[in-house]
Amino acid sequence: MVDAARALCIVVVTLWHWTLSVTHRTADGSLSMPNPIHAVPGGWLATWVLQIMPVFFLVGGYANLVGWQRAQARGTTAGRFVLDRLRRLLWPTAAWALIWLAGELVAAALPGTHRWMWEWFPGYLTPLWFLGVYGLLIAVVPITTSLHARYGAWVLVALVLLIALGSVAHRGAGLAWAGWVTAALVWLFCHQLGYAWRGWELGHRPLAQRLAVAGAGLIALVGLTAGAGYPASMVATAGVESNIFPTNAAIAALAVFQLGLLILVTPAAGRLLRRPAAWKPVVALNVAALTIFLWHMTAYLVVLWGYEGLGGTLPARPTAGWWAQRWLWLLAPSVVMAVLVVLFVRVELAARRPRRQARR
Repeated sequence: MVDAARALCIVVVTLWHWTLSVTHRTADGSLSMPNPIHAVPGGWLATWVLQIMPVFFLVGGYANLVGWQRAQARGTTAGRFVLDRLRRLLWPTAAWALIWLAGELVAAALPGTHRWMWEWFPGYLTPLWFLGVYGLLIAVVPITTSLHARYGAWVLVALVLLIALGSVAHRGAGLAWAGWVTAALVWLFCHQLGYAWRGWELGHRPLAQRLAVAGAGLIALVGLTAGAGYPASMVATAGVESNIFPTNAAIAALAVFQLGLLILVTPAAGRLLRRPAAWKPVVALNVAALTIFLWHMTAYLVVLWGYEGLGGTLPARPTAGWWAQRWLWLLAPSVVMAVLVVLFVRVELAARRPRRQARR
């Protein structure tokens, strides 16, 4: 189930950026990519399922606990475990960064003015915050897993209390720094929930317990959005405060709700995934998960350049014509993405191979 959840995350993030971003040129020629949630009646409700970033961290916590338990069984040191996990993350990221930096330097050396990527298309780099946060969580896995093993649910309770205090300091007292501290605590909470998912075998609990998890998350989410003034949309929406930057308590509640949904469907998903027709796509997506995450915006940008080069105009609002083109922005980037995966997935695969010293 955890592999299927990871594959789902990759698909949702990729398709959201490709098909549900109203990407257009601003007055200075830069690219902006807001979403159309504000223009869709009740669209905010879809974000309670489609804002998939908490699931990334739930899956990460589950997988890191499994990996740490296996490493301990082999006698692997904490330092070696962390370095191996970070290598899986950093090698593909370094390859992506070096290729883009080389392209930027070549462009800067050509005659004429040059605008760096972060100046004309900051949205291209925004999704990469995930890699930095996740890398920090990997670095403390030996500590956080020990806390989980020793104190169990009390770790989650402590994090909830700290998130509540940070929220009061940020939203009540107006302390900006408290908002960013709270953001770090929220993602740690999501990762720690992944430990609970694995360690307590939540997907195999009685239905009443699984419903209780989903219900607790839903009640907290409704309470925070309807009663405490948090935005109803879980993604950034035009003219509305964002729940993501900085990440706040609503995202912590969303993580509990989404964990509840995952464990509710676990029995049915397990039966479905026993079928090769369902399991093989999950395996394929997991093999290239980080490659797709890193390069999907490049595939999108290549199609965008081609579209404009052929005389196409990028609308600034989700008009009927914009909706009618969604098939194009699904199919065309998919073709480019397939080529990029063939070229760069080998870096991701190489990063997963155990080092010779570790094998010896």
